[in-house]
Amino acid sequence: MESTEVESEILRRVRSLLRQLDGHHPACQCDRGMLRWTLHKKIDQNPSNSSMLVSILVKELERAERGDFRHYIIPLLHTLMYTLIKAPCISDELCGRVYDFCKKLLTLPKPFCTIGLDYAARLKMERAAPGTLYQRMVIAEQSLKSDPYPYQEKIFIFADPELLSEAICNALVTDTEAAQVAQSPRACMCYVITHAMEAALGEGCDSSGLKASLQAMSLSEVEHWFQQVVAAVESAGHEASADRAQHAARLEKIHQAVLSSLQAGNAPLGGLQGTPLPNPNISFHLWTEEEQLWKELVLFIRPAAQSCEPECLSQELDAFEMQDILCGCECCLQPRFSVLSTDSGIERDLPLPAEDSLPPSPEPEHSRLHRKGGMRKKPSPLESVAFLQAGCNGAGLKPPGKLQRRAAPAPGPAALLQRLHTARILLLGDDRILGRLARAYHSLRKRETRRAFLTPRLNLQFYYIPVVAEQPSTSPSSPSKHLVTDLFLTDVIAYYARMGTQPVCFQVYAVKLFFNDPAQEPAEDVFLTELRSQVQDSTSPRELSLTKKKTALDGPGIDLTVTYRKVVLSDRAKELALALRSTGLLMKAIPADEAEDLLCLNVTITEIIRINNLSGRSFSAVANRLRTQNINIRSTEQRPFTVCLDKDSRRTYRNVISLEVSPCLEPSYCLQKTRTLKLSLHGAEDGGLVKYLPKSLLLPINTFAGVIQ
Repeated sequence: MESTEVESEILRRVRSLLRQLDGHHPACQCDRGMLRWTLHKKIDQNPSNSSMLVSILVKELERAERGDFRHYIIPLLHTLMYTLIKAPCISDELCGRVYDFCKKLLTLPKPFCTIGLDYAARLKMERAAPGTLYQRMVIAEQSLKSDPYPYQEKIFIFADPELLSEAICNALVTDTEAAQVAQSPRACMCYVITHAMEAALGEGCDSSGLKASLQAMSLSEVEHWFQQVVAAVESAGHEASADRAQHAARLEKIHQAVLSSLQAGNAPLGGLQGTPLPNPNISFHLWTEEEQLWKELVLFIRPAAQSCEPECLSQELDAFEMQDILCGCECCLQPRFSVLSTDSGIERDLPLPAEDSLPPSPEPEHSRLHRKGGMRKKPSPLESVAFLQAGCNGAGLKPPGKLQRRAAPAPGPAALLQRLHTARILLLGDDRILGRLARAYHSLRKRETRRAFLTPRLNLQFYYIPVVAEQPSTSPSSPSKHLVTDLFLTDVIAYYARMGTQPVCFQVYAVKLFFNDPAQEPAEDVFLTELRSQVQDSTSPRELSLTKKKTALDGPGIDLTVTYRKVVLSDRAKELALALRSTGLLMKAIPADEAEDLLCLNVTITEIIRINNLSGRSFSAVANRLRTQNINIRSTEQRPFTVCLDKDSRRTYRNVISLEVSPCLEPSYCLQKTRTLKLSLHGAEDGGLVKYLPKSLLLPINTFAGVIQ
């Protein structure tokens, strides 16, 4: 196909993308993402057309910026950058045009300026050292060992087992496993070497000879040249006076050295062939346990290959947080066990044993102190602080076999810790799995406040793909055949995780529930999307008869008192109280309208209004709406109601007579505030470090665009 025909075909596909963004394309309501995916696959089949696609996308972006079609900019820019990362070679002139466009975005509001700044910084580094973005992505996602760039990333897919059918789960497992088949460390190192050569040398790179030479090498030789290439690319990216020609000269020497191992005439000189971008390391999990997220993150920090027996991983995790000494396990070099004793353990304090049982002693006196042997208790690996600290390579940490005391921390080691690991948590489900994430995130933050382990070492990124309930008429096998073959699901997830870098912060709300049984302790929980309350059906015949009489007189529902702080534009607190009769209420934490404030509860109370007329007494239901962040609701007649959080039937509370809802506080803020109040002479709540800490607990979920202003 001639270049003009290829360019016309690519332009047609790009225009189809734009029509989809306008909502005029037939695929705008179904198969979202398919047009972009097929466009990338078309380029992957012939990587030499990458420059043509980048050029077309730059023209469309410039036209959108001039015509004020801002809704085109972010999707096209993500597609362009993804193409540029995978492209075998893009000219400096074309990269310069993309760089200039990204700088223009700095004059626009968020998120355009944020995305433009991020991509401009990446492009500046890519222009100085071509191939840097591809190299860093592969090293991190495949966990390749590299001193110049020691970062690791992994995608954890957590799916709701009650929502996803068995066929979809099997398709995801098959898809992720198929994506890992050709992603051995050796293959990925060869990809990095080849792509770096093509990006820097262009048509001067003998791609065929390079691949043949690497194929004939041993693993140690491939690793040697991989380290040489990574060091050359990273050094060029960090140099202040980095020059593209100088970088090309460095890689040309490595290029010739690698080709010299191949016998002359074995492979002809080939042009640019392109290098595939391996899919990231993905693990699939059905979220069935409360502590499942925490366990997976701990094992990611300390890989399973270094851990202990897998059957111990299901034990409780909280014990390690209160331990003052390091506990080991049998697979460690220096095992230590906790000693349980009910006495002092000093030998002279014990009753004397029989003479025949006394061990021989070189000294006649027994005044020296000896520790009594105790019962050995084998802890869970995840309970052990030694297990956790063994996963950290930070300088200054004591070896796991030695006893550590609770003392003032040294100033050095804490500052040396780096977040070398990135865990990308991707959720598949609906509001129920979002609520479960909010609970797990709140629990993790509380755990990290008591003893920080993950926070200094792990960068957490959250993603969410909504899944609707499967219709009965659809076949269970419909989503999988061609999708699994073409790795569509894995490719879409990888694109979302790689390019979705703009977080939207959602307020987590805390709820405290009081029950009609005075002996029952109040319950505390959190929710992210909604809280729904309904009048509870009476259980006993006596209560049922009283309810019928009350309903006949005052109408259905129960009498409530509502106290809340009204949200006003001036941001001034305004306390209001009202009494009404209601059959239920709904609190929505996430507004349906994108223009509304995210940090606000939209409460709808179904109020029962009594109407007296000539025909008698009647009742009507009216929706009473209010906006607030803090609200208290109490049943005045002590009749209970039910409360369901985040549409999850497993999180339904019964026999509730009162509830309090407020923004969930950040645990570190609460801890620091408590310490400040104890140490402060005047009891100032906002003194010390408290005023510098975030007060509310916000859950950031990554998107492609963030909040558009």
